[in-house]
Amino acid sequence: MPYLPPTIASRDLPRLRAVTQSFPRPRHPDVYAGAYAEATAQLQKLNARPGARVAIGVGSRGIRDIAAVVRATVAACRDAGLTPFVTPAMGSHGGGTADGQRHVLEHLGVTEASVGAPIVSDTAVEQIGVTKWGMPIFFDKTALAADLIVPVNRVKPHTDFAGTHESGLCKMLVIGFANHIGCSRVHQETFARFHQVVPETASLILEKVPVAFGMAIVENAYDETYLVEAVAREQILAREAELLQIAYVNMPRLYFEHIDVLIVDEIGKNISGAGMDPNIIGRTAKGTLAGYNGPSITRIVVAGLTNASGGNGIGIGQADFTTQQAAAQIDRETTYANAIAAGTPESGRLPIVLPALDDALRAALLTSGVDDWSQAAVVRIQNTLHLDAIWVSDALAPVVETHPGLCWTEE
Repeated sequence: MPYLPPTIASRDLPRLRAVTQSFPRPRHPDVYAGAYAEATAQLQKLNARPGARVAIGVGSRGIRDIAAVVRATVAACRDAGLTPFVTPAMGSHGGGTADGQRHVLEHLGVTEASVGAPIVSDTAVEQIGVTKWGMPIFFDKTALAADLIVPVNRVKPHTDFAGTHESGLCKMLVIGFANHIGCSRVHQETFARFHQVVPETASLILEKVPVAFGMAIVENAYDETYLVEAVAREQILAREAELLQIAYVNMPRLYFEHIDVLIVDEIGKNISGAGMDPNIIGRTAKGTLAGYNGPSITRIVVAGLTNASGGNGIGIGQADFTTQQAAAQIDRETTYANAIAAGTPESGRLPIVLPALDDALRAALLTSGVDDWSQAAVVRIQNTLHLDAIWVSDALAPVVETHPGLCWTEE
């Protein structure tokens, strides 16, 4: 039995035209030099003993200049007479294994050769305390064995909860350094409580763990580094809250009120912790993202996964339709380990899988409630991280021609 009715299987699809979206574009002039200067300034205040070991924590997110920032931090530590090394701080990602997390770093361009320091990957943890509500706090043993710890992370809106501290240095301390065991335990608190769990647990960790400072990165709407800042240990909680507001202002978005069908060419952990960013699409594994102010979207079609995702298909569950190609790219072990640890099995569920993208698009249009497909508002994006170049159907031409942030791309 065919998936689609015969009259639908050959029905013409709406034409899509290339459109450029424009956003404010503040950029850091020299990321490496800036990161080196920031790290050096903080190191000069520490008066650390010569040769002290510094654990530099790096996560799994696709941060544009992560290798440059880590390399600069390593160089600053070496020039200060210290002994730096890099350790994964990514919770359950990479399948929750030491080798898997090392491979994730390699995918991100963070290797011993690229950053100038050894990569020490081990998922063993130690319980360092308990919260006032009884949650045990776990932390990476390798990092705890160091004299100093420096988390390196991008500060940005989280994909599943809103609060004063979302994705950033605090979340890395609470979840990234907790490895698979601790990450799973924190997520048992559920995203509904993360606005409290993250800052309060981070505060306890900062009291017990030798964090020297944190390297905070904020990106602009073009996935470029806007600022990089070494935040002193005692300022991490306060300053991260301020940096989060800067990140919110500089987020990209889709300049439409309603979209009947959104086609996403690729999802992946290097794009968003949720595979595709709920701040862009409005959907989380648990439903509509609280506070979402983007376009309403009736149907979402996912065409594939990024190579850098390593088969992690988290986020596929937020789509309505996908392709056999995308389904074949998913590594179940990696995806399921992440979904279970995050407490969101919904994010790893497969939507309806159809042979090809055109089939998936026809199914999405058929179920979108639009009878005349020539009037359907269809948008196609590469992923939720890069939104400057998109494609839209003719039905959205009036928006393109009147919105100051939109224009037809010259062909």
